[in-house]
Amino acid sequence: MTRAGRAAWVLCLLLACVGCDQVTKALAAEHLAGRPPVLLLGGTFRLLYAENTGAFLSLGSGLPEWLRLWIFVVVTGAVLVLLLLYALAHRDTLRPWEMLALALVVGGGIGNLLDRIFLGLVRDFLFLGVGRLRTGVFNVADMAITGGALLMLFGMRRGRSASSPQA
Repeated sequence: MTRAGRAAWVLCLLLACVGCDQVTKALAAEHLAGRPPVLLLGGTFRLLYAENTGAFLSLGSGLPEWLRLWIFVVVTGAVLVLLLLYALAHRDTLRPWEMLALALVVGGGIGNLLDRIFLGLVRDFLFLGVGRLRTGVFNVADMAITGGALLMLFGMRRGRSASSPQA
C-alpha cells in the first residue's frame, strides 16, 4: 500500500470511529435520557443514559472544573495529536495491526474529546453485567479505545514471544 493509501486508511478509520460514536451518543441522548434502562438478555446488557464529567468509572469527576478541563481536554487532546502524528509519520514501518490499534485509540479518544469540548462531559449508555461482575457505563468510543489498547498489548506480546529464542 502506498504512503497516501495508508494515511487515507487511518483517516477513514478515525472518521468511522468518531462518526459511529457521535451518532450512537446522539441516539442515546434522544431515546434513553430521562427514561428507565432498557434491559436486554435478561438484564445482562442494559441501555441507559449517563453523563460522566470524569474519566473511566467517573474518576476525577469531583475535581474542580478548571482542572478537569486541563486534564481531560488539553492533556488528552495533546496526547491524541501526538499519537496521530506518530501513526502518520511511521505509517511505512508500522505493521497493519499497529496502525489499526493506534487508529482505534485515537478515534475513540477524539469521540470522547468532542463530548468534553462541546458538552463538558461524556455521554455513556452501555452497561454489561453477569451476576456480580459488572462494567461501568460506557460508549462506542470507550470500546474503540479498549479494543485498540488490547490489540496493541496482545500484538506486542505476540511480537515478543515470536522474537524470543527457543530453548
